[in-house]
Parts: sequence; structure tokens; C-alpha cells
Amino acid sequence: MKKKFKRQEYARYKKLGQKWRKPKGKTSKTRRYEKGKPAMPSVGYGSPKDSRGLHPSGYQDILLCNIKELEDLDPEYQAGRISSTVGRRKKEIMLEKAKELGIKIFNK
Repeated sequence: MKKKFKRQEYARYKKLGQKWRKPKGKTSKTRRYEKGKPAMPSVGYGSPKDSRGLHPSGYQDILLCNIKELEDLDPEYQAGRISSTVGRRKKEIMLEKAKELGIKIFNK
């Protein structure tokens, strides 16, 4: 699981939120990597190159808008996510087709 980096002084001011921002202050303890302060993102925290950008299940996440796109998927490496713009009737047809082809669908 990837480390969640918190913004400097996120607990002190609610308006800052927890979204990461690089500390730029001259005397910033976080910027100077002092002990007891939140960690800063750096090279060593990256995820492995072969698993980068994949769904947590290990499949490549593909957005599907129609049945043709569903048929082009490789069920061994790719899984689908049916677009929200697809209606109920066509979604049911796509789910049946996916079951037939052995393709995993994330949002059933």
C-alpha cells in the first residue's frame, strides 16, 4: 500500500486539508527532514513499474462505452468499467456478454 503524505501543519489549520504541498519555508522542519516530522515524497516511495497505474486487483482498468469495446478486451490482463452514460438496457446486455467472454466488470 502506498504511503499517504500529509501536508505540513495539516492538523493546525483545517483549511489546509491533507493534500500534499511541498514545504518551502526557510526554517521549515519538514523541508529539512527533521526527526519526528512528516515524511516528504521522494524517489524511494514509488510503486514498482510493472504494477503502476493498475487497478488494485491487478487488472488494467478499461472504460467501456459499447459492446464492440467489450469484445476487444483481453480477459487475462484487462477488466472493464461500464461508462455511466450507458443505459440500463444496454448495460444488462453488456454484462451478459462479459460473463459469456469471461471478462471481469468492476461496476456491476
